[in-house]
Amino acid sequence: MLPWKRVIRPLAALLLAAVAVTAPAASGAQAAAAPSSGWNDFTCKPSAAHPRPVVLVHGTFGNSVDNWLGLAPYLTSRGYCVFSLDYGQLPGVPFFHGLGPVEKSAEQLDAYVDRVRAATGAAKVDIVGHSQGGMMPRHYLKFLGGAAEVNALIGIAPSNHGTTLGGLTALLPYFPGAEDLIDEATPALADQIAGSAFLTELNAGGDTVPGVRYTVIATRYDEVVTPYRSAFLTGPNVRNVVLQDLCAADLSEHLAIGLLDRIAFHEVANALDPDHARRTTCASVFS
Repeated sequence: MLPWKRVIRPLAALLLAAVAVTAPAASGAQAAAAPSSGWNDFTCKPSAAHPRPVVLVHGTFGNSVDNWLGLAPYLTSRGYCVFSLDYGQLPGVPFFHGLGPVEKSAEQLDAYVDRVRAATGAAKVDIVGHSQGGMMPRHYLKFLGGAAEVNALIGIAPSNHGTTLGGLTALLPYFPGAEDLIDEATPALADQIAGSAFLTELNAGGDTVPGVRYTVIATRYDEVVTPYRSAFLTGPNVRNVVLQDLCAADLSEHLAIGLLDRIAFHEVANALDPDHARRTTCASVFS
């Protein structure tokens, strides 16, 4: 077992416990109710330096708060207007989201982006998604007109070409209580299995759409999206990054890369503002 994996499970439990204490309303409410330091502030107006709001899209079993306790403050402290949504809720399943049909989740994202654009006055947003949240927006871009509303999509360990059901259900032990709430009727799991009808349609005719910049940040230690290179996209305006090529000592796996990895966060910031990108190294953890 990787040393990091001995840490991430109890750490994830602590993060979820902290959310349960500090933000009980977030389990059933939209992201506007989530706690923040300028995060989910619908009065935020983008600056000239960062003219586009950033919409964060959580992964399977995640929600608008717990997935972003690391990255959202990281970006707001750098002057971004940052927003996050809950999507893919199942009836009777609180707190754990990203479980409904991915196509319907993309419709929720479409509506949320419209809300963010209306509040901020921005013509376009940038999207950063973890796991399913890095893949699902591609349906919005391709089929729901999202390409006209989005400048960049940055996927952190995204399930772009699917994985095995075993890989997805391997997430359950990291989320205490999830297994007791969720049965086999979870459409998002079926949609993310490699070769599913949803993914076949999504990837038919190419991975990308014109006018959007794509970045994928993957980790060699991903135990959910396997093989890890299946996260990568092919097409114009695509940059595929392996975390360990930036810092060989980084042992983050599927959850850690999205929850707390500041090296990955630094690369996200570079992708959001490529004109002012700074080289990402192991020392970026201190930046």
